[in-house]
Formats: sequence, C-alpha cells, structure tokens
Amino acid sequence: MTKFSITSRRDFLVLSGISLLLAGCSTTAVMTPTPGSEDDTVAALPMVNKLRASKGLSALTLDTSARKAAGIQATRMAKAQEMKHLIGFGDDFGARMKKSDVALPAAENIAAGQKSVEAAVQAWIDSPRHLENMLGNYRGLGVAMAPAKDGRPYWAMVLSG
Repeated sequence: MTKFSITSRRDFLVLSGISLLLAGCSTTAVMTPTPGSEDDTVAALPMVNKLRASKGLSALTLDTSARKAAGIQATRMAKAQEMKHLIGFGDDFGARMKKSDVALPAAENIAAGQKSVEAAVQAWIDSPRHLENMLGNYRGLGVAMAPAKDGRPYWAMVLSG
C-alpha cells in the first residue's frame, strides 16, 4: 500500500485539482442533447401521461436513453429531409435502440412539419397506429425535434420498456 503525504502547498493544490476532476466523474445520467436536436420530452410527457391516465394506464417517466434515441432519429431525418424510420442501407430499428441503451420493448413515432411539440403529440394521438404506441406497455419516454436546412421540423418519440 502506498502512503501519500502532503508536504507542500503545491502538493495540496495538485491533489485538490485531481480530487475535483474525479468528483466530476459520476454515474449520474445527465441529458446532453443530440447535436442538431431539441429535447422536448419535458413538454410532451404531461400530454402523453394525461392521455394514458384517461385510459387507466400508468404514467411514463423521463428516460435518458429514449431521449437520446429520439434526438438521434430526429436529427437523422432532418439531415436526410425525409420522414422515415429507416434511413439508408442496413438501417435497423433494434440496433439503433440497442446503441442508445433503450430498454426493450421499444416503439418509435415520427412526424414532420408540426410547428410545436403540442401539434406533434396531437398528430400522433390522431393517428391510430401512433396512438397504439403511446398506449402500449411502456415505462419511459423521449421526444425530440430537429430542424432541416429548410427549417422544416422533424419529430421523433421513443417509448421504452
């Protein structure tokens, strides 16, 4: 076992600096937005949970991994200027969810053109297949928007198990 002793002010400052750096290393999940996307989960969650409550379903929670996956998908669509789940050769929904550490089962709703998160959620509610996803047996939620070069917003919602 190595013994450390602080013999000077310099030693103290060096060890203090190292301690501060190590204190910044944490396992706490912090949401960092996907470059090019806007995380709209906080705004969408009450709307989705109100819908779920009206059907006697449990509330969803903010899910960091689902938020990340939604941001990635919204950004991908905006860059491609296409509203598609699968973009490019070899694209795979399951692999994308796994890469973002999204708990399975998972589902994804996408939309394009809505000017607000409220309008995007309403469009999903008005679509039977998207509504089915929002009322499914999921626990977590992530919603993001990314604007294309022409300003058209692309939306993605990821629901996680």
